[in-house]
Amino acid sequence: MKREVCPKRILGSWENQRFHPTDEELVRFYLKRKIQQKSLPIELIRQLDIYKYDPWDLPKLASTGEKEWYFYCPRDRKYRNSTRPNRVTGAGFWKATGTDRPIYSSDGSKCIGLKKSLVFYKGRAAKGVKTDWMMHEFRLPSLTDPTLLQKKPLEKTIPPNDSWAICRIFKKTNSTAQRALSHSWFYALKLCPTK
Repeated sequence: MKREVCPKRILGSWENQRFHPTDEELVRFYLKRKIQQKSLPIELIRQLDIYKYDPWDLPKLASTGEKEWYFYCPRDRKYRNSTRPNRVTGAGFWKATGTDRPIYSSDGSKCIGLKKSLVFYKGRAAKGVKTDWMMHEFRLPSLTDPTLLQKKPLEKTIPPNDSWAICRIFKKTNSTAQRALSHSWFYALKLCPTK
């Protein structure tokens, strides 16, 4: 049996450290442990039903994070007999921006998880207004998942449970405004040389 190794980021002193796990660490270590009900020595990812909150309220509820916030989230269903998730909040909804992308083991031989990108829209489905809030939802694959093309085998040690996901929440920065700001600095330096 392969021994599970704790990512180096959570060993030793946590003080003054940043939490930036890879996609593989999120799925293979954190999510898998959550589903197997194995605890961690420190709570880096808080358990929270994020759909009961709007995205701008989530940063203050997270255990860690400055620009990205992580949560274990139950995978609630929109309808009792459906696999379709319920992603509606008080002020809007999360909308998927494409298909699930597979996450492969570091050696590239096995699919260990799936990643979905979502955007938050204010308002209701027909008239929602797109915001800068984004989410990456990480989940374990299932053997019956229609979105997963079986190009590579699934990892055999994945528990058969899709009731939890890890959600990475962040606010997209406005690249146009950043470019304008960087150009203004460039021209200011050009017009006002320091020599």
